[in-house]
Amino acid sequence: MGTLLRDGAALHMTDTGEGLAVVFQHGLGGGEAQVAQTFPAGFRRITLECRGHGGSGLGKRRPFSFEIFADDVLAAADRAGLDRFVAGGVSMGAAIALRLACRHPRRVAALVLVRPAWTFSPAPQNMQPITEAAELILEHGTDKGRTIFARSDTATRLYREAPDNLSSLLGYFDRPDAKEFAQVLADIASDGPGVCDRDVAALEIPGLVVGNAMDAVHPLSSAYTLAAAMPHAVFAEITPKARNSARHFIELHEQISSFLQSNSNARSLIPS
Repeated sequence: MGTLLRDGAALHMTDTGEGLAVVFQHGLGGGEAQVAQTFPAGFRRITLECRGHGGSGLGKRRPFSFEIFADDVLAAADRAGLDRFVAGGVSMGAAIALRLACRHPRRVAALVLVRPAWTFSPAPQNMQPITEAAELILEHGTDKGRTIFARSDTATRLYREAPDNLSSLLGYFDRPDAKEFAQVLADIASDGPGVCDRDVAALEIPGLVVGNAMDAVHPLSSAYTLAAAMPHAVFAEITPKARNSARHFIELHEQISSFLQSNSNARSLIPS
């Protein structure tokens, strides 16, 4: 772990492994531990814990946004000495990677988008449960907010359709920094990667998009949409984490490893 200082924020950065360089980002509320579980061994991986996540500070800039997070991640790639790299991530991390590829096409050699939650619009409907949880924490605090949320129609629906999402959302109320982090949740849930379908259609790089069913926050339709929009993307559907977590990660590692290995000899993916 190293530390990257960015306008008042001390951000934790991991640079581990050898070989093909992949900048891979966590989801909203996640961190290094989530990425270590998500990303397979056998490659060089750089991960920056975004502001307010893991061991990283909040900094002074407000509101929190994909623009700020993506700029921080690009600075981490610079710190790692990477001129060109594979960009990837899960959920929010996938949106950060997509923004980097569209805004900095010379820097990104390929994309790995896992369980994307955003496509082309800010504040997608699937982010509403996160917005709801964040607003309850900000207005009522963690104990009362959790009670209200647990009794809500949203929680009832998720318990039935996507229990893994419900578990993650309830975890937001249990964070020791829940009050401060709720503003990160609210800001990012109402934001978007700032790209359009034309931007994505113009990408001339290989891509892997991975999705699964039984996931209301990361709908399979979002993965389909992004895979269809990228001219050189492949799509993979894997076992839902809510159905079989162990199988989910085995299949995910296989998909990512296969994609990176099959493209590792391409000139555009050779580590700088």
